[in-house]
Amino acid sequence: MPFEFERLAINDVILVKPKVFGDSRGFFMEAYKKSDFFANGIDVEFNQDNHSKSVKGVLRGLHYQEKPYGQAKLVRCSRGRIYDVAVDIRKESETFGKYVKVELSEENKHMLFIPEGFAHGFVVLSDEAELLYKASGEYCPSADRGILWCDKDINIDWEIDFEPILSEKDKVQPLLREVIK
Repeated sequence: MPFEFERLAINDVILVKPKVFGDSRGFFMEAYKKSDFFANGIDVEFNQDNHSKSVKGVLRGLHYQEKPYGQAKLVRCSRGRIYDVAVDIRKESETFGKYVKVELSEENKHMLFIPEGFAHGFVVLSDEAELLYKASGEYCPSADRGILWCDKDINIDWEIDFEPILSEKDKVQPLLREVIK
């Protein structure tokens, strides 16, 4: 199988480690294979691909789309290095308000599967980073929502020693307790 699937502390979030075939010419890897993903519990139809580029210190998030426009995501850092974070915002979940964080980089080529019902964010650790990610639903501006990146109730350890670069929108996102009642 060209992938290893590792369930994280929040069981529904899955770290995907592709098998990379490399030699002096470069490398080859499969980034997605529906049958393998479905066989390992990621039975999501992806409908949109996104590509973003950010500079060192940029923190994007925590973003999600409100029901019925929720999105599952498969995130990969194709250039540079980031910490990628998924926060469980499913009110009925035993891990509500908890988060998982992984390093994604062009070196490790790992991917993070984030199911619907999670807020997503990342911080750029390298000079630049490019992310490629698949989404199960198309972007819907009227359903676009967020949670403040530094919400003390979630208490994410971003492991950064600098003030992050934020969009105006991300500077004023509400707290989790204000949006999930």
